[in-house]
Amino acid sequence: MGPSIVEGGVCLAVFSRHGSRVLVSVFDEAGETELASLPLPCRSGDIHHGLLEGAGAGLRYGLRVEGPWQPERGHRFDPAKLLVDPYATVIDRPFRWDPELARDGAETSALVPRSIVQPLPASGAQAAAASPSFIYELAVRSFSMRHPGVPPTLRGTLAALREPPVIAHLQGLGVSHVELMPVSAWMDERHLPPLGLANAWGYNPVNFFALDPRLAPGGPGDLAALCAAYAESGIGVILDIVLNHTAESDDFGGTVSLRGLDNAVYYRHVADDPGRLVNDTGCGHTLALDRAPVMRLAMDALRYWLRLGVAGFRFDLGTVMGRTEAGFTPDAPLLGAMLQDPELARAILIAEPWDVGPGGYRLGEFPAPFAEWNGRYRDDIRRFWRGDAGTAGSLATRLSGSSDLFAGDHRGPRASVNFIAAHDGFTLRDLVSFERKHNEANGEDNRDGENDNHSWNCGAEGPTRDQGIEAVRDRDIRALLTTLFLSRSVPMLTAGDEFGRTQHGNNNAYAQDNPISWLDWERADEGLTTFVASLAALRRRHPLLSGSTFLTGKGDPPDAVWLKTDATPIADQEWAGLDAFCLLLNGSDESLLVAVNRRREATPLTLPAGRWERLLSSESGPDSVLPARSVTLWRKA
Repeated sequence: MGPSIVEGGVCLAVFSRHGSRVLVSVFDEAGETELASLPLPCRSGDIHHGLLEGAGAGLRYGLRVEGPWQPERGHRFDPAKLLVDPYATVIDRPFRWDPELARDGAETSALVPRSIVQPLPASGAQAAAASPSFIYELAVRSFSMRHPGVPPTLRGTLAALREPPVIAHLQGLGVSHVELMPVSAWMDERHLPPLGLANAWGYNPVNFFALDPRLAPGGPGDLAALCAAYAESGIGVILDIVLNHTAESDDFGGTVSLRGLDNAVYYRHVADDPGRLVNDTGCGHTLALDRAPVMRLAMDALRYWLRLGVAGFRFDLGTVMGRTEAGFTPDAPLLGAMLQDPELARAILIAEPWDVGPGGYRLGEFPAPFAEWNGRYRDDIRRFWRGDAGTAGSLATRLSGSSDLFAGDHRGPRASVNFIAAHDGFTLRDLVSFERKHNEANGEDNRDGENDNHSWNCGAEGPTRDQGIEAVRDRDIRALLTTLFLSRSVPMLTAGDEFGRTQHGNNNAYAQDNPISWLDWERADEGLTTFVASLAALRRRHPLLSGSTFLTGKGDPPDAVWLKTDATPIADQEWAGLDAFCLLLNGSDESLLVAVNRRREATPLTLPAGRWERLLSSESGPDSVLPARSVTLWRKA
């Protein structure tokens, strides 16, 4: 599929079941003048194909498709629309929204990027990806735009992430894998340009192969170089990929690729109303990934990225990948295809296990070897530390690996990716500084973004000069971070949360490609960064904290014992009233004690029998007490 450089020219293959003819618009070397519009002469089933004689690498082209204009049946063919080849690996300019992209019959060659023919990367042997032990979520522009160690000419690009100060920061933290937020070519949502805003996250792709030229002016080689540099530094690269919708949006969106190629096939429509799009994504439509041509596009894209050196993927709104006409199933065609594929089966696969469609929340239901973003972990940890009644038992379940979610299908704790804050929602600092979202800068009258954040402000809403409140916030941040790194499963931290980044209460900064979302390295809390690095190092030194099996409470001695702060066992009926408790972990070569206290005052502590040494505490205090709002780790000497 797509362009292939062969002897004598470029062979081009394009899917369109309902299109009657596919034309190739050939442009000059600058990509400005359309030189010819050539029909693909051959058709094999639903594949239109032909040889562009004499063409080669560097050819700039677009597609146009003739066919019926029958919106009521899902057909929106419009040969006036220049289309980007969904298999193009390079485009010559970024996408930009223009209302003409959505106007029927409007010529759009001046508005749409040109696809560029490039040789495909060689298919080589893929090494099995190492299992993540500490994932660091990162948006290229947000991370690098104000980084003092990155040359200004590189800021906002993948090349910035290869700079020595960046790699040193990641290594110093102990990061095992960087999870890059979307890097595929995207287009702003149509409501943003009139507001003077731009998409900052990239979760609005047009093409699943081409890197966005703003992030990768050097094309796919920029990502391959990043993966190679990180591999040399002991760090893997996970791509956050959006296989659920495209920037073509709803009926009022633009026609720039799949909609013009075959809208009725690529996107799911209501069964008894083929002109109405299904919107399980909240973005206007849903890719029909259970259909063979759409599934092939997705599979080919994933294999392509692996050949550039990525270790695996995080799938945005992953439930969509498991949807058929009947709803979600872990046996959906795309999921099955991924698990049997010899390249993908060895990759890291992480699902965001929800979408906004009916029955969309599917946490714990993806097949092995998928891991999943654990939204229950985030919510339960927040609710406990906020002080919600009756949440100690939920915290204990999350600390020990979320067996309630993952044990049923023989998936271990590492199926859970634990996080307290991520790109969407409050930053870790804002979580303890704001009780309410403050998204006015997004231009939607603060209607967008999650309302129920399980957050608290420690006595003042937002910025304050009260040093006592600031100290309480710092204490709570350390307790949250310590909880994250002492929990079983795989911890994930979003870039900047290691040094106290803020978005000033904006919990949906997708449209803030500006200092609201750009990390402020000049004001980084270096002490907090050092503390995070010590947590990660402690976790590496003590594998008992990150075991690959669930705790059973059995054995001699038992692998886990839940204790009150007086060292006596916790009875089932006592959990609901607990604000402080301990987890005793017994391994083959050491015993550890995790002690948690969410009270606002210190709590007396009786250690179990034996001699114990304190390895770390989120808050200083004498050995005989648990400091207020703290988590402490002990080791039996």
